[in-house]
Amino acid sequence: MFILSSLGGIFSALTLGVIAAAVSIGGVLWMYGRDLPNHEQLAQYTPPTISRIYSGEGRLIDEFARERRLFAPAEEIPDLVKRAFISAEDKNFYVHAGYDPMGMIAAAVDAAKGGRLRGASTITQQVMKNFLLSSDRSAERKVKEIILASRIEETLGKEDILELYLNEIFLGQNSYGVAAAAQTYFNKTLADLTLEEAAYLAILPKAPSDYHPVRQAERAIDRRNFVLREMFENGYITRAEMEEAQTSPLLTVQSGHFTPFRAALPPRDYFTDEIRRQLTADFGEEAFFTQGFNVRATIDAEMQQVAAEALQRALESYDRGQGVWRGTGKTIAAELLGDEVAWRTALANTDVARDIKLENPWLPAVVLEIADQSVTLGVEGEDDLVSVPREDIQWMRGNFFDNFTQGDVVHVRRMTDDNSGELLRWSLRQVPEVQGGFMAMDVNTGRVIAMQGGFSYQDSVFNRATQATRQPGSSFKPFVYAAALDSGYQPNTIVVDAPIEILSGGEIWRPKNASNRFYGPSPLRTGIERSRNLMTVRLAQDVGMGTVASYAERFGVYDDMDELLANSLGSQETTLYKMVAAYAMFANGGERVEPTLVDRIQDRYGRTVFRHDQRVCNDCEQFASLQAGYGPRIVSNRERVMDAITAYQLTSMMRGVVERGTAAGTVNLSVPVAGKTGTTNDSKDVWFVGFSSTIAAGCYIGHDRPRSLGSGASGGGMCGPVFNEFMREAIKKYGGGPFEVPEGGYFVKIDRYTGARLPDSATGENVVSEYFREGDDPFIGIGGGTVIDGGFAMAGDLPLFGRGEGDAEDGGNVPAATQVQTSTGRSVVVPGRATFGGLSSGGLY
Repeated sequence: MFILSSLGGIFSALTLGVIAAAVSIGGVLWMYGRDLPNHEQLAQYTPPTISRIYSGEGRLIDEFARERRLFAPAEEIPDLVKRAFISAEDKNFYVHAGYDPMGMIAAAVDAAKGGRLRGASTITQQVMKNFLLSSDRSAERKVKEIILASRIEETLGKEDILELYLNEIFLGQNSYGVAAAAQTYFNKTLADLTLEEAAYLAILPKAPSDYHPVRQAERAIDRRNFVLREMFENGYITRAEMEEAQTSPLLTVQSGHFTPFRAALPPRDYFTDEIRRQLTADFGEEAFFTQGFNVRATIDAEMQQVAAEALQRALESYDRGQGVWRGTGKTIAAELLGDEVAWRTALANTDVARDIKLENPWLPAVVLEIADQSVTLGVEGEDDLVSVPREDIQWMRGNFFDNFTQGDVVHVRRMTDDNSGELLRWSLRQVPEVQGGFMAMDVNTGRVIAMQGGFSYQDSVFNRATQATRQPGSSFKPFVYAAALDSGYQPNTIVVDAPIEILSGGEIWRPKNASNRFYGPSPLRTGIERSRNLMTVRLAQDVGMGTVASYAERFGVYDDMDELLANSLGSQETTLYKMVAAYAMFANGGERVEPTLVDRIQDRYGRTVFRHDQRVCNDCEQFASLQAGYGPRIVSNRERVMDAITAYQLTSMMRGVVERGTAAGTVNLSVPVAGKTGTTNDSKDVWFVGFSSTIAAGCYIGHDRPRSLGSGASGGGMCGPVFNEFMREAIKKYGGGPFEVPEGGYFVKIDRYTGARLPDSATGENVVSEYFREGDDPFIGIGGGTVIDGGFAMAGDLPLFGRGEGDAEDGGNVPAATQVQTSTGRSVVVPGRATFGGLSSGGLY
C-alpha cells in the first residue's frame, strides 16, 4: 500500500511538473509571441537588388547598388549549391519544423563541456533573424526566433525559405546572396560553379572575413573541406568526389586566378554617373539603389569615344601651349624606390586617373632616375623600365631637373607609328588644368548619344556638361534673333552697328564689338554671322528684353531670365546641356525636344516604368501588311516652340556663321551645318554649339575657377575643332543633308552687306538667298528700309568700316584708341581693346 501511495505521489508530482512546465513554456511563448513582426510579409519579399545600365546594343556598361545582390529564384539555384549550404548550416533543414531541438541540445552539451559557444540556429531561424529580428545574442531573441520560425514553416514551403536565405545572406566583398557571391569570387554564374567552389561559398555566412581566400587561405580551405565531408556524410556526393574536391586549390578572383567581373565593364564615366544623378532625382536615391532597375541608355559607345578624344585633344593642346609642367601632384617615398616590389605596390595604390585613352592609354609611372637628356620611369603594367628622351619635353619650360623629382608620379603613354603601330618612344603627359564639356544629341528624339563632362572622370567627377553654369556669351545671340524674326523682323532688316551707352545700376555700360570697330547699318544676317554685339544689343532693345527672356525660357535655356540688356549678349549663366537641347529645336523646325540619357526603364519584373519617346507609330502593328514602298508613319505630338519658317530663317543665318562667319576657319563638313560661336569677356569661356539636320552638339572650354584663357582664345578657334572632329564621324553614322524647307514661303536673293534685293540671276560672294513668308514683302515695313537703332542714335562722325573691311577675327588689325561722339552727344575714347565697363557684357564673339 505504501509503495502504491508513493508511486501515486511521484506520478502526481510528475504530472504537476509537466503541467507547470507546459504552463511556463506556454506563458513564455505567449509573452514573447504577442508583438512579433508579421512573418507573412516574407511571402512578398522584394530584396534590394542591383540597378544596371545597358547600352543601346544591350551591353552592360555600369551598375549601382548599396547591397550588391543578384536575385536568383529557387528553381534557378542548382541543387549542388543548396546542398552545400544545407550541409554547412542546417543538415536537418528538410525534416525539422523550423527549429532543431537535437541541434540545440548538442550545442548546449558542447558548451557544458567547455567547448566554444556556438549557435544552433536553423536556416529558417536565420531567415527570421535576418529579416525580422535583431542580431543581438540573447535568450529573448532566441525564443522569438523559434516562434517565428515555426510560424513561417506553416506559411512557406522549404524551397521558398531556402530562396529567402540564399538571396539575403551577406557573403563578404559587398556581395549579398549566392548569385552575386559566385560572380564576386569566381566570376561565374551559379550553374557554372564547381563542387569545391560551392563548398567555399557555403563557409562564408558565419564570418566572411575569417575565410578570406587570400589572407585566410589555409583556414578557408580547412573549413571548405569540412563542408565537403559533411556533404559526403549527408549522401550528397560520393567519396571520390569529396576527395578530389578536397585536394583542389582555392582559386578565386581575389587570388588573381579569375578576371574580375568588373573588368568586363567599361570604366564608369560622366554618362552613366549623370544617369545616376538624374534617376535618383526622379525616383529617389533609395529606389534607384535598391529596386533593381534595368536602364536602357541612349549612349552610342563609338561616338562617346570620339567625343571624349576630341575634347581631350583640344584641352591638352591648349595646356601644352602654356608650357607649364604640373604633373599629378602625387609622390612615392624615396626609401621605396630601391625596392621594385615596394614602389610597384605604392604606385598601384596611388590615386591617379587610369581612364584616359587619348592616342594610347595613359599609364601611371614613377620617376626613378633623372639625367640631362632623359628620365627613367617605372611604369604600371610594364615589366621593364622605360626612358623618356629630352625631345619629348620641348613643349615645357625648363629641363628634367627643373620639373621632376625622384618619386614623382606621372602619366606616360606610348607614341606609336600611325601605320604600323610600332613604338616610337614614350611620352610624358599631364591632365590639363583647363577643363570643358561636350554633348551631342539627336535633334528629333532628344537621345543624347555622347557626353563628356571633363578631361577625365577619374580625375574629376564634376560634369561640366550638366553641372557647370557658365556665361554662354555670343552663343546665346540666336535666341535674340529668333525673338526678332518671330516678331515680324526679316533677315534683311537693317540694324545700326554703332556705339551705345546704357545707364545700368548707376554706371554706364558701353558694349563693344570684338573687333572694336563699327560697321553702321547692316542686315540682320550680318549681325549673327559676324557676331556683332552692338547690333544685338540694339535689336534686343527694340524687340524688348521681356520678349527675348520669354523665348529663352521657352527654349529651356533659363528657368527665369533677368530682363537685363547685357543678357542679350549671354551674360546670364546656363549649362551646355540646356544650350545644346535648345539648338536642337532650331534644327528640327521648332518643335520641343527634351534631351534624355535614357530610352527606357524596367523594374525587376520587366515592367516598363519609363519610356522617353512618346511619339505615335500609326502603322507599326500592321507593318507586315503595308504595301511595297511604304513604311510606318511616326506622328509627332510635340509642342511647337517657334514657327517653322522662323526656325529655317535662323538656321540659314547660322549656316552663314559656319560658311563665312566666326567659325568658317575651323568647321568644315560634308553636309550643311549651322551653329554659333561664343566667347565671353576676357575669353574666360569659349563655346561652339551647332547642328546638322540630324545631330546637335556643343562644346564649352574654360577654367573651373574662371580666368582668362588668353587673348587668342575664341569659341571658333578652340571649340570649333572639337565640334568638327566629332561631327565628321557622326555624319558618317547618322547621315545628314539639306535642312528641310517648310511650306508657306519663298526665296529672294539679297545682298548680304546691304540687304538690297538682287535679280534671281545674281551670283557672287555677296549674294545670299533668304526665305520669306508668303504674304510678307521683305522690302516694305521692317524689312523695307526701316533702320533699327533700338532707340540709340548713331553719331554722324563715327568712323565706319564697310564692305571688304573684315572683323578682327578675319585677320584685320584692331585699331588703336579713337575719340568718337556718342548718341548722347558726348565725346568718348574708344579703347583699343574691349573691356568690361561697369557691367559684364557676356558675349564678345
